Amino acid sequence: MIFNSTKVNIKVLNIEDEGSHLFVESTINNRPALLLMDSGASRSVFDLSRIRLFETEKIFTVHEKLSTGLGTNSMPTQGVILGNFTIGKLSLNNFDAILLNLQHVNESYSSLGLPPIDGVLGNDILVRYKAIIDLQKNKLTLSLTTYLL
Repeated sequence: MIFNSTKVNIKVLNIEDEGSHLFVESTINNRPALLLMDSGASRSVFDLSRIRLFETEKIFTVHEKLSTGLGTNSMPTQGVILGNFTIGKLSLNNFDAILLNLQHVNESYSSLGLPPIDGVLGNDILVRYKAIIDLQKNKLTLSLTTYLL
């Protein structure tokens, strides 16, 4: 059992006959954000177009390295430092965020009547904060003590 932890609700949304996707609510600079949980994603990423809802004054940096996954191996990436990124009681200040164009994901969700996502919660956070995903209780538990990889 993890004593110094935070628990957040997991939303399980059915995706037609394809199974289900898991979502968690978070905040970016005190504004609500919806994240798709993806334990197969090596890094957490945020949608390039939707990030402007949270960071209007920031300058985004262009990364030379292309992202792999999400159906492509040639997706350009950008970055931004998020002032505050929070999941439950876990508060990450000056979070170095990767930005990708997630328009194709949000278009798919829109066609299914699902809300748009602001980003993907990946293994950089899930592993570092010793995530426990309890699908019987629909809870995500994150340790508030960091573990270096």
